[in-house]
Amino acid sequence: MRFDEAYSGKVFIASRPDWEDAEAILYGMPMDWTVSYRPGSRFGPARIREVSIGLEEYSPYLDRELEDVRFFDAGDIPLPFGNPQRSLDMIEEFVDSILEKGKFPLGMGGEHLVSWPVIKAMYKKYPDLAIIHMDAHTDLRVDYEGEPLSHSTPIRKAAELIGPENVFSFGIRSGMKEEFEWAKENGMHISKFEVLEPLRQILPKLARRPVYVTIDIDVLDPAHAPGTGTVDAGGITSKELLASIHEIARSDVKVAGADLVEVAPVYDHSEQTANTASKLIREMLLGWVK
Repeated sequence: MRFDEAYSGKVFIASRPDWEDAEAILYGMPMDWTVSYRPGSRFGPARIREVSIGLEEYSPYLDRELEDVRFFDAGDIPLPFGNPQRSLDMIEEFVDSILEKGKFPLGMGGEHLVSWPVIKAMYKKYPDLAIIHMDAHTDLRVDYEGEPLSHSTPIRKAAELIGPENVFSFGIRSGMKEEFEWAKENGMHISKFEVLEPLRQILPKLARRPVYVTIDIDVLDPAHAPGTGTVDAGGITSKELLASIHEIARSDVKVAGADLVEVAPVYDHSEQTANTASKLIREMLLGWVK
């Protein structure tokens, strides 16, 4: 499926009515076929769109409005339930079609495995790609209980594709000892527990490079984002995550694409997780689509 096929349904606030003049394409990857704890992230993209109606279109952080960015919400990719490999192939094909048109892909998940085919598509266009990864978990396993297609494996797959030295993880506070050892032995950068300050130190090293940014909502402490599949205490605040998005926006890094994953609305009846995710998407659009 291509992104420019017809779509009807609810869209993110201020989405343009057509894709031709859009600079960025917002899309959903409603997949949670491989989660190891709590399912439900396939409902994340739709709910993020729905609650966006409560947003102001103006960002006082960046002094920009959504009307300043031409973006088109292409809807959710109709992924085949329970078929991980076919789903991943469809996502890669979808993002290929976005990149062919020279547009900025901004994805909403869905479990974190959905980032893997996007990164594959990005790497085909940008052979000098680097990755900024914000997450509670390392996601560096080779497999989960023998299954290589797992939400605990996408960063390992990405590191083996583009080189571990080109992957920079922040906010990490959970993972197997072997995962941390593999990262250290192979020259991958992992910043434990914090995001903003170590990110500030790394960004100058990535100046003018194409960078893909993947954010797992569970980088936030469960107090800020309880609606996710694998909650993990000790995370950062939403204020720090917003500041990190703005730090990237003000840097010389060339953000070539991004995603926000693992929002599972069913576990948060207050809807603070979806509302936070919606605001993060707004800031990513305003800050990273140049």
